[in-house]
Amino acid sequence: MELGLYTLSDLITDPKTGIQMNARDRIDETIKAATLADQVGLDVFGVGEHHRLDFAVSSPAIVLAAIAQATKRIRLTSAVTVLSAADPVRVFQDFATVDLISGGRAEIIAGRGVFTEPFPLFGVDLRDYDELFSEKLDLLRQLNRSERITWRGNFRSALQDAEISPRPIQRELPIWIGVGGTPQSAVRAGALGLPMALAVLGGPMTGIKPIVDLYREAGKNAGHPLANLKVSINSHAYLGEDGQEAREFHRAFYQQYLSEAMPRGKRPVRLSPDEFQSMTGPGTGLMIGSAQEMIDKIMREYELLHHDRFLAQIDIGRLPFREVAKAIELFGEKVAPVIRAETRTDSPTIEDEIQPPTSDGESSDEDELAVTRA
Repeated sequence: MELGLYTLSDLITDPKTGIQMNARDRIDETIKAATLADQVGLDVFGVGEHHRLDFAVSSPAIVLAAIAQATKRIRLTSAVTVLSAADPVRVFQDFATVDLISGGRAEIIAGRGVFTEPFPLFGVDLRDYDELFSEKLDLLRQLNRSERITWRGNFRSALQDAEISPRPIQRELPIWIGVGGTPQSAVRAGALGLPMALAVLGGPMTGIKPIVDLYREAGKNAGHPLANLKVSINSHAYLGEDGQEAREFHRAFYQQYLSEAMPRGKRPVRLSPDEFQSMTGPGTGLMIGSAQEMIDKIMREYELLHHDRFLAQIDIGRLPFREVAKAIELFGEKVAPVIRAETRTDSPTIEDEIQPPTSDGESSDEDELAVTRA
C-alpha cells in the first residue's frame, strides 16, 4: 500500500489565542511538512485547492512545484483540483510542468468540489455542476494522451489541431477521481476505469464498503481489469505516543477545524469529550490516536476494501507545526513499515468479494470534499 499525506492549508484561528495564521507562514509549513514526509519515506503528498480567505492555497501546482525542489522521491498530487471551475488545458500544462520540475512525480486528483466559491469567481454556472465536470474531465484525459488535439464541447472554446505543451516526463499524468461518498461519483470513476480517491472523514468503516463495491462493479461491467481500479482512502488523522492523550490534546483543534473549514452556512461544532471519544473509537474512519491504533484501523480498512493507498490529513485546526512534525515522523517511522509489510505479503483476490450494489443510488451535489461520517 502507498502511504502519504494531504493538506488543505487552512488558515484556522488558533483555539487558544484567537489569532489566525497568515498565508505566507502556512505555505511555508506546507512545504516543510512535505519535505519531512519525503525524508521519513512516505509515498505521496497532496495539496488542496480553495478560493477563500481562510485557506492559503488556490493553486496547488505552484506549491507543488516549490515542494518538488525541496524533495527527492515523494509523489506530488492535487487534493483536489476543482476541475468543474478550471480550464483543463491550463490544468494539464501546470501539472505537466510540475512533472518536469519533479522528475516525473506529478499526479492530479480531479473533483467537482463541495465549496461553491470557484464557480462565480471563474464565471461558470453552478447549475451546470455535473455537466461541467464530465466535459472537462473528458478534455483533460484527451490532453493527457495526445500532444495535438481537435476537440469541441459546450462550455469551452473549440480546439483545432492545438499543440498542447509542455509534455510531462511520464507517458501520461496519473489522474484520480476525487469522490466524497455519493454513489453516482463512484460509478462514474469505475465506468471510466480511473482510480478513485475516497474521502472518509469519520463514521463507521463498514459504511465505506458499498461505495467501493459500486466503483469496482461499475469498472468490471465496463470491461476494465480490476487490477486497474485503484482505491485511495483519504482521512483526517493525528498520532501521539499515547492514544488517549492524543485524543484529549487534539479535540480542541479538530473542533476548531470543523467549525471554520466546512462549507459556509454550517453551524459551529461543539464536541464533548465523550462525543470525540466515540468519533475516534475502534471501527471508525477517524484516525486519531496512537501509532498502533492507526495501524489497526488501516489494516481493518484493508481487510474490508483491499485499497491501494491511504492518505492522512494531519495539519488541521491550527495544530502547532511541532505536533504536525511529530505525527508525520510517527506515521513514517512506526506506521508505514508495518502497513507495507502486511500488505506486501498479502495478495487478496477482490473479484469474488464484489457484491452487486444495494444502494438506491441517491446522491447530492455536495460531493467530492464532503464529510463521509455517521
